[in-house]
Amino acid sequence: MTHGPDPLARFRAAAVAREAAGLRRVLRPRACDDSLLDLASNDYLGLSGDRRLAEAASAAAFEWGTGSTGSRLVTGSTALHARLEERLAAFTDARGALVFSSGYLANLAAVTALGRDALVVSDAGNHASIVDACRLSRSPVTVTPHRDVTAVEKALADRETEHAIVVTDALFSVDGDLAPLADLHAAAVRQGALLVVDEAHSLGVLGTGGRGAVHAAGLAGEPTVVRTVTLSKSLGSQGGAVLGAPEVIETLINTGRSFIFDTALAPGSVAAALAAVDILHNQPELPGYVLTRAKELAALARDLGLETNDPAGAVVPIVLGQPETALRAAVICAEHGVRVGCFRPPSVPVGRSCLRLTARANLSSDDLAVIRGALTAVAEMKVTM
Repeated sequence: MTHGPDPLARFRAAAVAREAAGLRRVLRPRACDDSLLDLASNDYLGLSGDRRLAEAASAAAFEWGTGSTGSRLVTGSTALHARLEERLAAFTDARGALVFSSGYLANLAAVTALGRDALVVSDAGNHASIVDACRLSRSPVTVTPHRDVTAVEKALADRETEHAIVVTDALFSVDGDLAPLADLHAAAVRQGALLVVDEAHSLGVLGTGGRGAVHAAGLAGEPTVVRTVTLSKSLGSQGGAVLGAPEVIETLINTGRSFIFDTALAPGSVAAALAAVDILHNQPELPGYVLTRAKELAALARDLGLETNDPAGAVVPIVLGQPETALRAAVICAEHGVRVGCFRPPSVPVGRSCLRLTARANLSSDDLAVIRGALTAVAEMKVTM
């Protein structure tokens, strides 16, 4: 009997190549009592460890069970899910909301269902979930240069399809810059297109009381604007949602495959997100603390000669260039008591490997002193390389 080559050999070879390029990723489980100061998570409001969320999740698990028991269209829709959808819509001034089990799946549904038989125009800096959704839509896709409204309008004007959607992150997850939402919406309206905005990193951080970038741009009530949000960042829970007009919600319920065929979000996570929205409503000053801390982190990095930007939200990148440099810098930060994100290609362009620091509302002055020590060591390392 003739056998072909080892079917796993190509994977081993790829792993060796990744290691040589400084691009290999490994899982590093953390302990619950980890002592490192966390600047790597997306817990912007510091709510993931809040006792109020934990108590809400625990109560819901006892009342409803630990799992949702099925998809939303079968047994997975509970009174809790409906309450969260009503609360999210009211808080963000949206016309309706639909809860998913992750923000990733919310993006998949929004783009694949709303972009069916339409041109999809996507920003070059969009998150991987949007990129994957574009690919799965089976629609023609035009990728436009980052934040280039002129290119977006040209793509819309030149399209051969009757329908079109423009999809963009509101706040981009690595560079932390903000999409020109008002201009994008104006272009979409002129060309008869929907605007789909991923608010993953802006809900809870931007807008009045943390209502998001779309709200801040004055577009919350626009029927031609669709928002996707995550419940796992500022809201300290798990899951995602789409916010939009009744026609949008109806379409997703009936044609959104990542809604129809996925098990619903667990009741504990729903209840935790509900508690977080209530906290944000009652403590509208929290987003301001995040923005203040982000600007302080950026100023600290600049003072040390490190390349960063003026953050529009909680994300503060420190560009170091090569993957090996970024990896070494992340290790140095950990040695000085600070956990940071480390982003390398393909998450960022070649030559733009970076540390990603994320501000939190509950960072203290003592925390900033620890961070200064870590970044000082990174700056000294960079000088000697």
